[in-house]
Amino acid sequence: MQTNLADFIKGTPQGDEAESILRACVHCGFCTATCPTYQLLGDELDGPRGRIYLIKQVLEGAPVSATTQLHLDRCLTCRNCESTCPSGVRYGRLADIGRDVVERRVRRSLPDRIKRYVLKEGMSRKAVFTPALRVGQVLRPLLSPALQDKLPPLRRATPWPTRRHARRMLVLDGCVQPGMAPNINAAAARVLDAVGIQLFAAPRAGCCGALRFHLNDQEGGRDHMRRNIDAWWPYVEEVEAIVMTASGCGATVREYGHLLAHDPVYAEKAARISALTRDLSEILPAFEGELARLAQRHAEPVAYHPPCTLQHGQQVRGKVEGLLRALGLEVRLCGESHLCCGSAGTYSLLHPELSLQLRDRKLEQLADTGAPRIVSANIGCIGHLQSGTQTPVEHWIELVDRMIGSR
Repeated sequence: MQTNLADFIKGTPQGDEAESILRACVHCGFCTATCPTYQLLGDELDGPRGRIYLIKQVLEGAPVSATTQLHLDRCLTCRNCESTCPSGVRYGRLADIGRDVVERRVRRSLPDRIKRYVLKEGMSRKAVFTPALRVGQVLRPLLSPALQDKLPPLRRATPWPTRRHARRMLVLDGCVQPGMAPNINAAAARVLDAVGIQLFAAPRAGCCGALRFHLNDQEGGRDHMRRNIDAWWPYVEEVEAIVMTASGCGATVREYGHLLAHDPVYAEKAARISALTRDLSEILPAFEGELARLAQRHAEPVAYHPPCTLQHGQQVRGKVEGLLRALGLEVRLCGESHLCCGSAGTYSLLHPELSLQLRDRKLEQLADTGAPRIVSANIGCIGHLQSGTQTPVEHWIELVDRMIGSR
């Protein structure tokens, strides 16, 4: 694709990166076949190819409107198009650049600004989100059906192992997962403890930065990234990995090195943190044999929903299914398992109509597997899917934890 960037961005790091990405696109349209919003809306501008044209026009100095912003907002950033693209177009990064430019030029309505402010300030702070969630759970019977739909059932924290091991790994607590599903990291700690690894969290680490970044507060997101790097840095010489139990966080932390590449203070540290980052499903396959000896037989099949942030964002595929099958489980994938469930961070709150259509479509396909339980690898997907079904939905590590009887 030929480009002629406008002076305001030409020669800048953002401009150079965007130009490189745009020039890789050959207009083939393969991406539209796997884009969830294009499938729902049938509008070229609500598919990756159309959005690429919109971003190109913006970067070349064309007028920017609220309509341009809407089409970019409606993108889930699932990055399915990246997995499909034969030319390797890094659409996710281009979308970030385009949204940042548009955000500076289009003033949102007051209600939209308020909603986005509440989301980024409330959900990215564990000390704010968890108490607010608890109040909502107590008052759940008094709330509207729409609000009840967003509130997960109360889940109690479970104990962490107390043994110390020579092998140690860090884990990210995150912002919403400790409140919504406090057992996930505890289960991961118990399973790793069973194979001789100590898992621990750095006290001052928090939100990975994705929430603010994808709400177009990109500098605020980078501030969260810097804070996490500062929290983890004292431990980098003594740990083997920084383990992610939420694939949405993992997809972002793995990009710290790129997102802070032009920060003279943090660039080198960010690259080191990204290199240390692993999804939990990349750690445990090395212990398949040991876990298989510990695991009790689980007769019922399970349906696995691979999050977009794992299979497309991190390009990690087959690890969860392979591990669960090694433990004797029958794992079933639904039709269109490559497509997004509609959670996508705050997307389900900002675009509920599209999000619920994608959720219900995903749940129908998962129900068609006949499995009585659904497992996934990201707290957003788990909460979103659970809100639309009576079928239990949990993190796959919680199932492994029960199977090996580590608690």
